[in-house]
Amino acid sequence: MYDLNGKIALVTGAGGRHGIGRSIAIRLADEGANVVVTDVEASLEAIRAEDRQAGWAGLNSVVEEIESKGRQSLGLFSDVSDGPQVADMVAKTLDQFGRIDILVNNAGSRPGKDRVPVLELEEEAFDEVQRVNVRGTYLVSRAVATHMVNRGGGGKIINISSGAGKKGIARYAAYCASKFAVIGFTQAMAQEMAAHRINVNAICPGLVDTERVDFIANALAPEGESGEEYRADMVRERAFRVPMGRIAQGDDIARMAAFLASAESDYVTGLSISVSGGSEMN
Repeated sequence: MYDLNGKIALVTGAGGRHGIGRSIAIRLADEGANVVVTDVEASLEAIRAEDRQAGWAGLNSVVEEIESKGRQSLGLFSDVSDGPQVADMVAKTLDQFGRIDILVNNAGSRPGKDRVPVLELEEEAFDEVQRVNVRGTYLVSRAVATHMVNRGGGGKIINISSGAGKKGIARYAAYCASKFAVIGFTQAMAQEMAAHRINVNAICPGLVDTERVDFIANALAPEGESGEEYRADMVRERAFRVPMGRIAQGDDIARMAAFLASAESDYVTGLSISVSGGSEMN
């Protein structure tokens, strides 16, 4: 276990019941941190019917879960690609908690029209992925790092990239471009922030069993095959190719995030760490 008592964490894209963001937020709370969680309001539309029936209410449920652990929390709806909204998000966090020690840039674009061959990839779909994944990471990192530098005392910035940020995948060109960009951004910012004792690292998951897999399956399923059928086939095929025999769960990513958020990683910066069960080893 890591000691994050008294730390304030900000985790974006944390409104999904099965999402990486929620898993990371809960793990940081378990380690002692008070956690601000954000998501876009439209994410409520993505709640699965079975999750609604189970009483899941998106971001509000994450806040309740964090508070049930004896930690303080705040849920904010915010579009990470919108500068004024990012400024407001950071200001509200500072108004309530006075500082930000840990930032996890987890918010990501929803898979859909971008999962096509490049010759069929529309500009609007390409731009949407870059808007959220690249511009969003840049805007939130800049805002939070400015605060960290001004207050002194260091900090931790963790960017969620992907195995697709290290190796191109057919029909994933827009997504790969965005996640390669996040790795480059991480390396550049790590060098700039090192003198301020701010560590900047990226996590590169393989396929993770989240709501996003539903969207990917629906986008890639061939005519005549349902999204549910394609999802099951995709998970089975990916698991077969993973040396550890399964795809990732949110907790797998959260464990790495907890390490990178802790003092145990104080001499680690600029890395893009694969968490993929051995399917990526660089």
